[in-house]
Amino acid sequence: MSFLVILLVLWVEKFSAWRLRIQQDGPWLAQLQRLQQGGLQQAPWLCLAILVLLPVLALALLLLILKPLAYGWLALPVHLLVLIYSLGRGDLLAALGPFRDAWRRGDGQAAYHVAERDLSLQPEEGTELLQQVQGHLLWQAYQSFFAVIFWYLLLGPMAALAYRLLALSAEHAEQAALRERAVQLRHAFDWLPARVLASSFALVGNFVAVSRALLHELLSWDISAAQLVIKAGRAAGEMPPPVMGEEGVDTLDQLWQLLIRAAVVWYAGYAVWVLFI
Repeated sequence: MSFLVILLVLWVEKFSAWRLRIQQDGPWLAQLQRLQQGGLQQAPWLCLAILVLLPVLALALLLLILKPLAYGWLALPVHLLVLIYSLGRGDLLAALGPFRDAWRRGDGQAAYHVAERDLSLQPEEGTELLQQVQGHLLWQAYQSFFAVIFWYLLLGPMAALAYRLLALSAEHAEQAALRERAVQLRHAFDWLPARVLASSFALVGNFVAVSRALLHELLSWDISAAQLVIKAGRAAGEMPPPVMGEEGVDTLDQLWQLLIRAAVVWYAGYAVWVLFI
């Protein structure tokens, strides 16, 4: 059923606007705000249990109830809705559009402003800005799609939902202790899928360059998932020095094609796995 759910998610993502309707974080963010303002300010782990563990347990109970009904097929729409909700927020390619246009025409000032406005970056001036946007593309694709799909295929919808709720906690928590705990847990969640994606980049890109770039850091706990994914992606894509104009925009297209090839490897690998188990 997992393979069918992923195919349906791709169809929804490509041909409908359901994702925007399903990804309604308002009630959850309101609960986050209440917990931060209530009497649990000094209990960040308890806050995370309420924000993350409680919804995951509720989902597990719902799936347990639906499992014996209609041969388990009633769980299919639940899987689909949870996986769509667990994907990243926003449209990555649409958000990159204004930056691409500004960079293509060589307008560095406009590119700086749209990177700050649309991509929520703290941009550097000059051609280094392109490297920041390349890293943004790789990281957002990872955390929006690859990490969620990895945990869904490995442990099911509960793990995918837990990953997204931890990401939302790390992003929106105003209380320092709560945000720190969420970041720690998310780092643990990111350790394995980030390395699987880096290995996929090596398979579909420049294997030697990725091996050279990550040989001493692949198993390191200290390097962040963002650093690992960005280094691996840039090495696999053989990114040239950043330049203004059409050549610079082409590097974003190259990285996007790299991500698509990595996704195909994941789908093909899982399809083979399903056939032989």
